[in-house]
Amino acid sequence: MKNTPHTTPADEAAARAVQDGLRTAVVLDETGPLPGTGHVTGVDVAYDDARDLVVAAAVVLDAASLTVVEETTATGRVTFPYVPGLLAFREIPTVLAALDTLTADPGLIVCDGYGLAHPRRFGLASHLGVLTGLPTFGVAKNPFTFRHDPPGPRRGDSSPLLDTEDGSVVGRAVRTQDGVKPLFVSVGHRISLDNACAHTLRLAVAFRQPETTRRADSLCRRALTRATAEAASQATGV
Repeated sequence: MKNTPHTTPADEAAARAVQDGLRTAVVLDETGPLPGTGHVTGVDVAYDDARDLVVAAAVVLDAASLTVVEETTATGRVTFPYVPGLLAFREIPTVLAALDTLTADPGLIVCDGYGLAHPRRFGLASHLGVLTGLPTFGVAKNPFTFRHDPPGPRRGDSSPLLDTEDGSVVGRAVRTQDGVKPLFVSVGHRISLDNACAHTLRLAVAFRQPETTRRADSLCRRALTRATAEAASQATGV
């Protein structure tokens, strides 16, 4: 499934160089799949920093019914330090491992994070899209370093997410339920912002978060609990 192989950079400078190289491969002129068609896959990651464990989950949903088609997890070790703007390098290897075990076509991938709404315009959704060749976008719970006017109070209301320096549009604040805090949608790869927002609303049928994120978050947290228990058992010899 991978379109471009992942390599773990040796340091921050090397990671930024990798981002600079891969960013040129981001495709921004495709609309992407229509909401309610094919498969849509949520990915999420959970950590146990004390043991340097990272668990990734991938949950494939039927886009029309939002029923689970397949779900999988992968467990790995953190191989890159936490650096703002370079978080993808901590998560990508294990996310790819989870996606590689799927037997179903992932279709469209929804990340719990950012795409173009990133200081270097290359968040996890963009990074993952370029490596896999799949259409991707990010849905985040906060606007990171960008600004926006509050969208209207009703489901579907939205406002542009803007770069604080040059005013360029990097995403959109979207109200997914009446009266709840907005989510922040940004394009990753091979999908338009309008379509990414339409998918987000279709996926957020009853809750603030899209079903892809809710299910992937729950799955990776359960998997992390098992992984940490196993690690603790091995450490004590029990």
